[in-house]
Amino acid sequence: MKNERRLRIMTAEGELRGLMDEDLFVFKGIPFAAAPVGALRWRPPQPVEPWQTVRDATEWGAASWQNREYCVAAGGGDPGNFSEDCLYLNIWTPDVEPSRPLPVMVWIHGGGFTIGASHLDPYRGKALAAQGVVVVSINYRLGHFGFFAHPTLDAQYPAGGVINNFALLDQIAALQWIQRNIPAFGGDRHNVTLFGESSGARSVLSLCCSPLAEGLFHKGIVQSAYSLPDVPQKKAQQIGLQVAAHFDLPPEASAEQLRELPADQFWSLERSLFLGPVPISGDAVLPKPMLNTFLSGKQHRVPLLIGSNSDEASVLDFFGVDATAVLKQMRSKNRFSYRLMKWLYDLHDDALLGRAVARDMAFTVLPLMIAQAQHNIGMSTWRYWFDYVSENARDLYPHGTWHGNEIPYVFNTLDVLMPSGRIYSDKDQAFAAQVSAYWVTFAREASEFSAHLPGEVDWPVWRPGEDVTLALGDQGKPHAVVKARFMRGRLRLFRLMMRSHVKL
Repeated sequence: MKNERRLRIMTAEGELRGLMDEDLFVFKGIPFAAAPVGALRWRPPQPVEPWQTVRDATEWGAASWQNREYCVAAGGGDPGNFSEDCLYLNIWTPDVEPSRPLPVMVWIHGGGFTIGASHLDPYRGKALAAQGVVVVSINYRLGHFGFFAHPTLDAQYPAGGVINNFALLDQIAALQWIQRNIPAFGGDRHNVTLFGESSGARSVLSLCCSPLAEGLFHKGIVQSAYSLPDVPQKKAQQIGLQVAAHFDLPPEASAEQLRELPADQFWSLERSLFLGPVPISGDAVLPKPMLNTFLSGKQHRVPLLIGSNSDEASVLDFFGVDATAVLKQMRSKNRFSYRLMKWLYDLHDDALLGRAVARDMAFTVLPLMIAQAQHNIGMSTWRYWFDYVSENARDLYPHGTWHGNEIPYVFNTLDVLMPSGRIYSDKDQAFAAQVSAYWVTFAREASEFSAHLPGEVDWPVWRPGEDVTLALGDQGKPHAVVKARFMRGRLRLFRLMMRSHVKL
């Protein structure tokens, strides 16, 4: 009877009824903002209308419109129902009345800002919550609904107040909801850790740079963020005009005409009409490009944990990058650079060399640059390199850990991503427990004054001299190994190239 009573939680918007999953309390499909439909399409998220009776919170909310087949193949599973009415979050908590408020971990899913949903199987928060934290996973608007610029829409805002990054503003609205309501679920509103992968990781970095997100979270975990530059607002407007033209609307189309376009027609547009897997720089949410903000030391003062995987090149097709072609272009245009790369990597197969170079330029160099930028403002950062593949799947992943394959280790939800007919070994399961424990320890204990994170292996904070990286997996073994000056030579070169605005 006690648990039944505690399944009913009063929030600022109304009472919720959740469910039990063994010893954990689970609340699904909680609206954190009004449905962004009709006149609210391409507007900042608005407050939820309070409800008077008990609201059932036992079913997942709808996902934003997207390509279902692509999400099943590359995004973590079937996202379920689609709707513009997608601003929902889910909560797993071990105790709604703890003796002390519990750390809060807020998950922002990846998917290139075009696919994904908060409730996909790899993102279930049960195993993390069982370690004594409150886990929240959030939805946000995707694709053109999440990122859009058009002169007509932009003209509706006052000077300096234009909004184009609706997805980031959705995430901010979810964080505001958490500040209002998470104590009712046992969470500590003063210890909120954002964590995300791929575009979710780019979201974390973007929110570190958004003046509208300051004070809403206190730490960040950045998994496999990519170094592609944000889209300038002017370019986003040009693409917005092209999208309108695709639907036979003139450049001077009204806001009402734009908002009347059918929701299910956007996700299938050709790639050239998408902004790409990055936010828009220049609006009120993200006034300056994310990387510029970090390099100038203007990011929020929050500790970060950041890293990437050993075979991020597995996702390059999504970015339209042919790694071998990039290397061939380098060889034909700049033979010195080509020879330098062969020497730095000690690889003589162009396919393998291209894969490694593209991986490091797109993914591996960014954690180093962010760590240095954090150090410059006196803020602690921990850097990792994930290089473990399940014992029974190494024939499927011969080059290392694919983009996104660390997620079930972080959440300790291994079984959901294994190809059919394969099983996880006891060593795999033990390693997942070790990795997830590091993430929880960061959420619970990390601060700007921390010198290390305790765990199976003591994880020192990053400093320029030692340049320490924690390798999660080493030579095929499920071990954590501290490595000094990891990839130092090649990453220094790429960091110089990035600072000179040389793009992949």
